[in-house]
Amino acid sequence: MDLFEYQAKELFAKHNVPTTPGRVTDTAEGARDIAAEIGRPVMVKAQVKVGGRGKAGGVKYAATPEDAYEHAKNILGLDIKGHVVKKLLVAEASDIAEEYYISFLLDRANRTYLAMCSVEGGMEIEEVAATKPERLAKVPVNAVTGVDLATARSIAEQGHLPAEVLDAAAVTINKLWELFVAEDATLVEVNPLVRDPKDQILALDGKITLDANADFRHPEHAEFEDRAATDPLELKAKEHDLNYVKLDGAVGIIGNGAGLVMSTLDVVAYAGEKHGGVKPANFLDIGGGASAEVMAAGLDVILNDKQVKSVFVNVFGGITSCDAVASGIVTALNMLGDEANKPLVVRLDGNNVDEGRRILAQANHPLVIQAETMDAGADKAAELANK
Repeated sequence: MDLFEYQAKELFAKHNVPTTPGRVTDTAEGARDIAAEIGRPVMVKAQVKVGGRGKAGGVKYAATPEDAYEHAKNILGLDIKGHVVKKLLVAEASDIAEEYYISFLLDRANRTYLAMCSVEGGMEIEEVAATKPERLAKVPVNAVTGVDLATARSIAEQGHLPAEVLDAAAVTINKLWELFVAEDATLVEVNPLVRDPKDQILALDGKITLDANADFRHPEHAEFEDRAATDPLELKAKEHDLNYVKLDGAVGIIGNGAGLVMSTLDVVAYAGEKHGGVKPANFLDIGGGASAEVMAAGLDVILNDKQVKSVFVNVFGGITSCDAVASGIVTALNMLGDEANKPLVVRLDGNNVDEGRRILAQANHPLVIQAETMDAGADKAAELANK
């Protein structure tokens, strides 16, 4: 889960990472009030989960509360790379002597953690990597020993930070590592990490990605979810612990296993080319447990998508056998009753496939159409969606 900047700064405060005071608002009047409370010049910053805010006019300096009000009026509703600004962070402006960069991230390729540090902060780190690679330190982090103050100082040195700020920077880098571990993050990035004229180190901007697989350890992270911006169907799927992503097509997809579902998306998209350009409507992986309850939950989500015209259930029986899947489908359709109102193309293969097909045939449900192969099932589902 990607966090907004103001949410990242809430975690900074929780873990004693120094930053500037500020609050979030969704009105221009609120921006004026916050600026008045701060009593100093402020930055009015669009809260969107995308880069390039400054270039798009989403970050403005305000010397007075009235300036903050005027800037807020212009920024709210602004479209930044497809993200409409609905919230603003109004934070105290800081005098900046130098700008640096620091991040911790999960290095999947090398199965470890990685610290990245540079004296060239305040610009896109990709630009630094491309134009000044020698100024960007990439330091592997031992997952067992972590980042103590000595290691943090070494990271700052390798990033070419000035000697006079190494100790202060090391303290902040150490705190950022503690946040990274404690919150089960996959990314913690500060750009810029600044030195002010008093040689204080401040995190002026923050980007944090939390690992959704660790949500069970962090019930408090639920408050970070932007439910207003999340598709209602995705919220419904999450309530049932289903791995669901809404797309823009007309063929609902249910499969077991991410690889099989991804393949199904490709096959349906290919089949749809000869049926009016029909495309998949979603990614939905029910995992290994294709029980009646899980199947009913998946169908409930997909059938509530008004774009869906047909559904393709593509299951390869393994630990969960095809007869169990077939029984689950029949029971799910009976459970849903009149809500099940769109044709269902079912392709079963694998463990106990003959019994699974027999169960579906015997049920003789008017909405169920069996397919022998994935290609045939995709073609039929695309054809039905184009009617």
